[in-house]
Amino acid sequence: MATIELKAADGHVLSAYEVRPEGAGAAVVIIQEIFGVNPHIRSVVDRYAAHGYHVVAPALFDRAERGVELEYTPEGVQEGLALRGRIPWEDTMADVAAAVERVSATGPVAVIGYCFGGSVAWRAAHSLPVAAAVGYYGGAIAEFIDEEPRVPVMLHFGSEDQSIPPSVAEEVRRRHPRVEVHVYEGAGHGFNCDARESFAPEAAALAERRTLEFLARSGVNP
Repeated sequence: MATIELKAADGHVLSAYEVRPEGAGAAVVIIQEIFGVNPHIRSVVDRYAAHGYHVVAPALFDRAERGVELEYTPEGVQEGLALRGRIPWEDTMADVAAAVERVSATGPVAVIGYCFGGSVAWRAAHSLPVAAAVGYYGGAIAEFIDEEPRVPVMLHFGSEDQSIPPSVAEEVRRRHPRVEVHVYEGAGHGFNCDARESFAPEAAALAERRTLEFLARSGVNP
C-alpha cells in the first residue's frame, strides 16, 4: 500500500491511495465520499485488495485543497459540499480517468463509488473506458439520468435515505432497465460506512456481496 501521484490529461497532479496485491488480474477504482480519501475510504481500498484486486482511490478534492480528510460531522458535511462545489464535473472525471489509466494494465477495471462517488461511478459508466460500475447512494444520479451506461451498472440505495428520494431508484429502473438497482429497507444515507451513525452492517454486507458477485459476472475477476 502506498500514496502515489497521478497526472490527469490537463496536467493536474493528484494524490491517490493504492494497493496492488501480487498476481492481481483486475482492478477497482474506489471513488470517495465528500469527506476525502479518509481512513474509511482507505479501509475500503484495503478490503477490495484483500479480495485480490489492484485498487486505487484518487484524491478528487486535490484540485481545491490537498490532503482532505474530513470528519463525519455536520461541519465536515458542509466543508465537503463546499469543496465539491469548487471543482467542475469535467475536472473530476479527468482525475478519475487518470486513476483508470493507472490500473488498466492490470486487467478489466471497475469503478465503485460512495455518496458523491456513487454519482461519479454512474457517470464513469457512460464516459470512461471501464468494464463495470457500482454506485452507492449517489445523490447526483438524478441530474445525469439521461446518460446511458455503456457497461454493466449496479446501484445501491437505502430506503430511509433523507437526501435521495425513492423516486430516483424508480426512475433509474424505468429509464435504464438493464441497470441492477437494489434498495435496502431501513437503511439510510451512508449505510456502508462503519464510521457513520447511519452504518447498517447487514445492508453493507449484503451490498458488498452483491457487488463482488456483480463484478465477477461482468468479467472483472481478480
